[in-house]
Amino acid sequence: MSLLSSIAYRLNVDLIGKAVLRLSRRRSERALRRRGEPPGPLAPPLFCSPQLKELISRHYLRGRYANGHRPVAWVTSGGPIEHLQALGYFLIYPENHGAVCGIRRTAQELCQVAEEAGFSRDICSYARTDIGSVLSGRTPVGRLPRPDLLVCCTNICQTVLYWYQVLAYHFQVPLVLIDTPFLYRPAEPHAVSYVRQQIEEAIPVMERVARRPLSPARLERVLAESKQAVELWMQVLERGKARPSPILAFDEFIHMAPIVEMRGEPDTTAYYRVLLSELDRRVAAGVGALREERRRLIWDNLPIWYRVRPLSDYLASRGVALVASSYTNAWGELAPLMDPRQPLDSLARVYLHPILNRSTGDKLRTLSRMVQEYQASGVLLHSDRSCKPYSVGQMDQRERLGRELSVPALLLEADHNDPRSFSEEQVASRLEAFLEVVLS
Repeated sequence: MSLLSSIAYRLNVDLIGKAVLRLSRRRSERALRRRGEPPGPLAPPLFCSPQLKELISRHYLRGRYANGHRPVAWVTSGGPIEHLQALGYFLIYPENHGAVCGIRRTAQELCQVAEEAGFSRDICSYARTDIGSVLSGRTPVGRLPRPDLLVCCTNICQTVLYWYQVLAYHFQVPLVLIDTPFLYRPAEPHAVSYVRQQIEEAIPVMERVARRPLSPARLERVLAESKQAVELWMQVLERGKARPSPILAFDEFIHMAPIVEMRGEPDTTAYYRVLLSELDRRVAAGVGALREERRRLIWDNLPIWYRVRPLSDYLASRGVALVASSYTNAWGELAPLMDPRQPLDSLARVYLHPILNRSTGDKLRTLSRMVQEYQASGVLLHSDRSCKPYSVGQMDQRERLGRELSVPALLLEADHNDPRSFSEEQVASRLEAFLEVVLS
């Protein structure tokens, strides 16, 4: 590591950056206090939102100055990070960065950069956004650090394997691959052993790049911190069961960023305590995310990042609360599998069991349980052009939800990051017809 880089990091991140971001947060908090009751169907925004913005902004500020100060790893969203955290890596999730690009409306131009370089539009729009950002050097977060190591886990899809091979060729850095067998039932011992062995084989590579040995005690502390954050996140989601719900799935799409990219860090755990406390105060006071909650819906699949606010406003105008999502639930449901005292076995189980590595029947059971527990009147199934593993089986799931639970479900065709695959008129007309059924 470079002395000059470390000095620049301490100066820009720990001194100047920290002070500027804290000042910005305080100003935002004062503005929220002065704003009072906003017009329209939505309740006032969560007061902890400026703290979330500070947390995410500081994360990307750290990344901007990470090279030369600490090792950097880029990791797939389902990849094991606890060993990397324990070794002092700074972590970047290209999917999280892709979501930021989607929200900031820069994803389309980055996708086009990738397409002009020969990558098909049929590829996942996260991959195209990331590759376009790498090739052009453009990003709404200022600058992404160059990776020293790439870690890819196939428990979400097979696209990530080829995506990360492209990154490894471009950056000329080592690529660690964790292959996970697909689960049609709970993982059998041989599957757990297979994944555990790959994690064990990956550790020396991580150590070599980081130039330090892995401390078992530090790994246990990181895993304990990660488990605590995941448990808090699940409690946040479960507050949506209250009537009226104090939080919408649209809020959760934004507030999930730390649990994806920064779990294992004390700041993440601290933030979710603050968020949970605010939601508990809302529940105790009977304050909902909507002024009038007439009906409740469940969302399936990734968000449509570039349309989060318009969809939220439209549903709120009809008194419809999106109270839960299979996507945000996926980052909390595996907490019981995490055991800091048995890090290798428990992490092998955790990274075997994401929702996208389980059968479509398992996802149907998850949706059915959520409909009942959250007392939902319907389900919105985002048929995502870019995420085929998440979208497969949705037509059958729609039919089964209607037949077995008498709950209507709507298939919305779109793409999570590429607005060229979104038809405003089609989505509006289908939503309107669906809400007539739900609200009748």
